[in-house]
Amino acid sequence: MDTPTVLIISDDADFSRRVMARWQMERNVPTFTLLSGDLWPRFAVDAFDVAIVNELRRELLSVVLEPLHSTGQPIYCLSHDAATAQLVRERWPRISILRPGDCQETAHWLETLVLAASEAVHRSRSEARARAAELACASLERQATLGRYMLEMRHSLNNALTSVLGNSDLLLLEPGSLSAQTRAQIETIRNMTLRIHEIMQRFSSLEKEMNVVAQQAKRDSGKSYAATAGA
Repeated sequence: MDTPTVLIISDDADFSRRVMARWQMERNVPTFTLLSGDLWPRFAVDAFDVAIVNELRRELLSVVLEPLHSTGQPIYCLSHDAATAQLVRERWPRISILRPGDCQETAHWLETLVLAASEAVHRSRSEARARAAELACASLERQATLGRYMLEMRHSLNNALTSVLGNSDLLLLEPGSLSAQTRAQIETIRNMTLRIHEIMQRFSSLEKEMNVVAQQAKRDSGKSYAATAGA
């Protein structure tokens, strides 16, 4: 999975530098995308794991926060103004508000922000991995269903192939009654029937091989459990 992305929207370049500098102290450092509030509408970012929005002018709140809120991704918004913070809570309830003045010490707002956003990044990536695993599991289940169906139908298919092959052989036993073109066509049918039969035989071989592997894995698991229990 690629490196997570943190979107920072701020008209204060020093704010972005401070956030990135503090994040460098963490074990996992994401990729940062920096935009000002004025640039956001023209250069909206489609993919990010967490967004951090510094205090914005009132006229930019809807322009910036509305599309961010609709993404469903975690969003942290800093606000020094109580009225603005209340407005954001009411209109965009999914957005987390951080008011620097509400921290135990004003200087700790950066620590609080980075730790919270870092945890949100970790959670976002975990959820993405879980969704990818669910999709992969669903795909494997569909393939397993198809495989089981093919194994269940192989006997019926083999019977049909035997019939086609037998009738082809009977027709080819009477060379004088067939034109050269017709005989060539029947030989093609016979050869393709044999080829399909070989493929079906390979399915049967694969099933046996997979059963042997599964049984061996089960035995190895039992031995490992017994060794652990006896330790």
